Amino acid sequence: MVRLDGSKLVVQTVDFFTPIVDDPYHFGQIAAANSLSDIYAMGASPRFALNIVGFPINDLPKSILSEILRGGADKTKEAGIPIVGGHSIDDKEPKYGLVVTGEVEEEKLVKNIGARPGDALVLTKPLGTGIISTAIKRGLASDQIVQNTVKCMATLNDSASKQMHEFDVHAATDVTGFGLLGHLLEMCKASNVSAEVQFKELSFLDGVLNFANDNVIPSGTQRNLEYALKFISFSDHLNEAQKLMTADAQTSGGLLVALPQSQAEEYAHQCYESTGLPAKQIGVFSQKSIYNIFIK
Repeated sequence: MVRLDGSKLVVQTVDFFTPIVDDPYHFGQIAAANSLSDIYAMGASPRFALNIVGFPINDLPKSILSEILRGGADKTKEAGIPIVGGHSIDDKEPKYGLVVTGEVEEEKLVKNIGARPGDALVLTKPLGTGIISTAIKRGLASDQIVQNTVKCMATLNDSASKQMHEFDVHAATDVTGFGLLGHLLEMCKASNVSAEVQFKELSFLDGVLNFANDNVIPSGTQRNLEYALKFISFSDHLNEAQKLMTADAQTSGGLLVALPQSQAEEYAHQCYESTGLPAKQIGVFSQKSIYNIFIK
């Protein structure tokens, strides 16, 4: 984050990864949406982007690279910004993402610090993309499950971000590689509060529960849970698969937003109206306790 002049701030983020779906165009869309997410989580507006590409140019058809780039370009066009350049290298495995530059007025900047006891906790997308992506790699996911998951990951967080400015939002973050538990833990620690999450209020993509019960779990999700266990109290009625579902490593997940409970339902409703994806209050913040997070 850099101050330009007066109250205007420039924010910048970078993210890239290897393919998590088979279709190169969809991969490009998802990678671009994921890269834009950090900008949206800050309540900022993206202005332009740069491509980051790794590709085995001598081993795979150039048409695959073209489709990846087309997916990224279409998604940034949807976000209303240009891709003004970038850099590519010859790499053994395809990789794609963006450097995204945005701007925001200082008074509108949203940080992951500032959640208050009594605030509602709203999540704007369903969980489970890590588990589903693993199922896709293993050839276990149906076409419908793949389609639903791609739609979720490729959906921009722009509307959820813009709508934060219409409400009294105290803090926010996006849910990505550290999963719901990891990113909520960061928010709780930074804000010196605890959070109580109702498992029954969490929305998951179709197929996630069955795959989790069948131990279709990415290694990143397992690491997330192992790290978070010392900070979290799980209800006795939750089994190991359900615990892993709350820690699932996400790609292009939703926004996790702290705001007054009186505004939570309307904020979630507006997010749902914009994207068609489940958005709802999943819990509340409370005074700092012995555990940072309680999953009921």
